[in-house]
Amino acid sequence: MKTQDITFHAFVSLIVLIFVNQSFGLYFHISETERKCFIEEVPDETLVVGNYKCQLFDPNTGGFMPSSPGIGMHVEIRDPEDKVILSKVYSHEGRFSFTSHTPGEHVICLYSNSSRWFSGGQLRVHLDIQVGEHAIDYQNIAQKEKLSELQLRVRQLLDQVEQITKEQNYQRYREERFRQTSESTNSRVLWWSLGQTVILLSMGFWQMKHLKGFFEAKKLV
Repeated sequence: MKTQDITFHAFVSLIVLIFVNQSFGLYFHISETERKCFIEEVPDETLVVGNYKCQLFDPNTGGFMPSSPGIGMHVEIRDPEDKVILSKVYSHEGRFSFTSHTPGEHVICLYSNSSRWFSGGQLRVHLDIQVGEHAIDYQNIAQKEKLSELQLRVRQLLDQVEQITKEQNYQRYREERFRQTSESTNSRVLWWSLGQTVILLSMGFWQMKHLKGFFEAKKLV
């Protein structure tokens, strides 16, 4: 296989991984006062949208049924610097969104705002998080801006290119952070080794001096 073909396939694989990692859907169970948190790595200036829906456990049927409107969900989001960028109570089904201003790991936590409905039961939460251009509602944009199908497709491609650029910048940022961490670790290991050497030499010098004084006191030398 030619080198150009290998490079092309590697590039395509990278693009596929980038777009696959931009969204995920799951569901989880929470009990009273329990908090569930997820970590999402996000480049800077990137839109993140989360859609969720709650279902209440029914002990009679052993399944989950749609929850009552009185059940609320508290959403809290912290940036890589552990600053709260979103803390809000939503209804039993809703949508939250935020735009990252710092690249890195964002922590998304969800928990119920009330415990009256639990009675020892569980709540199932369906969560779908979308990042970047996947979080944009292009159909709504097309209707508002009256874009043709071709114009909308061009808009999508431009957003995809912009997102790829952000991902590449974020990867460079991660590489830089990793390099700084490696250099700091190597520097600390070096200084620790030097410190150990100094301590060993000092102890050896003290032992030699102590033994010399001992032999002189015993008139052995």
